[in-house]
Amino acid sequence: MRRERFKLLLKENLLTLLTITGVIGGIALGIGLREIPAEGGKWTPREVAYINFVGDIFLRMLKALILPLIITSLISAVGCLDLSLSGKIGGRAVLYYITTTIMAVILGIILVVTIQPGKGAEATSTEVTGETRNVTTTDTLLDLVRNMFPPNLVQACLQQFQTVLVPPKHNPHEQDLNLWSVSGKYTDGMNIIGLVVAAIVFGIALSSLKEEVQVVLKFFQQLSHTVMKVTGWVIWLSPLGVLFLITAKLLEMDDLGVVFGKLGLYFAVTAGGILFHGFVILPSILFILTRKNPARFIANMGQAIATAFGTSSSSATLPVTMQCLEEKNHIDPRVSRFVLPIGATINMDGTALYEAVAAIFIAQLRGLPLSFGDIVAISITATAASIGAAGIPQAGLVTLVMVLDTVGLPAEDVSLIIAVDWLLDRFRTVVNVLGDSFGAAIVAHYSQKELAAIPPREEAQKVPRNSMGNSAETVLFEERL
Repeated sequence: MRRERFKLLLKENLLTLLTITGVIGGIALGIGLREIPAEGGKWTPREVAYINFVGDIFLRMLKALILPLIITSLISAVGCLDLSLSGKIGGRAVLYYITTTIMAVILGIILVVTIQPGKGAEATSTEVTGETRNVTTTDTLLDLVRNMFPPNLVQACLQQFQTVLVPPKHNPHEQDLNLWSVSGKYTDGMNIIGLVVAAIVFGIALSSLKEEVQVVLKFFQQLSHTVMKVTGWVIWLSPLGVLFLITAKLLEMDDLGVVFGKLGLYFAVTAGGILFHGFVILPSILFILTRKNPARFIANMGQAIATAFGTSSSSATLPVTMQCLEEKNHIDPRVSRFVLPIGATINMDGTALYEAVAAIFIAQLRGLPLSFGDIVAISITATAASIGAAGIPQAGLVTLVMVLDTVGLPAEDVSLIIAVDWLLDRFRTVVNVLGDSFGAAIVAHYSQKELAAIPPREEAQKVPRNSMGNSAETVLFEERL
């Protein structure tokens, strides 16, 4: 009997265990392979690219699922709810996101001001790859609003709008950004916030028309089930994908000992704060508000946590997060498919904490005294910047420039911390994903009565309970439409 229960448990958690093994194996393999080149040598970029090939293919597959998953999930989830309930669910989600983001920023500021990791550290720059961009808080927030209303939905699948500040021709070295002229350009990258808004509006329209558009609503529901099935197939590649992604990233790094020797305290403070927020504060909120066991909830999210660490992208992890929430934590799909895409776009607790810590650390490093007003300004800007950060690898570095500008530090100072940012990025992505998941669970808990009161519009459908293949049984997939 005990053996059978063990086999069942192993079968249900096999993919999670394999993915965690992939993470550990990637770290061990990356550290081991670093010793292969001759003394003083290192792996060439081409060799690293070959090792990263499998991981890159896996990441491409996940990213390919983002667009169909967000569109079909949001339209079908919002379309089956009445308008008042959609507003309540959305309001609860936004309230949770804002509250936890502010808590993360406050935690980060308390840690960095108390421990002061920048005092006595060595201000050694690291070469920054890619161009830096002069931005302001106002421009970034206005870009966020502009991208919520894309003029072309097809273009929104490929590009997003970005404000560009151009120095005056007569004085190209002008430091006051208020005197620079403002223009705009479209940059490569999916405009997720615009697609989310468009899908929600379309879903609201379907909900308001009710019986007149049942065929259209049914189409998006079935398409959503199909996309989730494909997602299940792709997720089985995650153990191999994260192994190669992490191995390649470790081989890219210079001397790890030197890097962590110079930035060790900063790394410890930032990573410690991020993990404390994600694995202590957020679970405590879940337990207080829902009385659910946070340890079991986190264990059931193991697959999403491992994938988030491997891919370093909350958007790319979205398909896995949905699977874990619905299949293992049994969150109502109408809530998870409504709340998660919004959370992956605007809820960035880990990023907010990181940016507050990084800005104050750099100020300490430069010997710049900060007043209470400066710290308040940093906290507000870090919160706003995290909302505007894209759910892609190292997006926080871009918005960190805006936070540095708040206290008068140059954009080039980002180079002081970039050496360890690749690893911190993985920690904050894990916490971003966990924050979205806890939020969905809390919103679902407080929406139970309203969801149960929705009269069914059609018979429930039978679909596989676990499209990842962990269980062969078919159960009733309750979509009370």
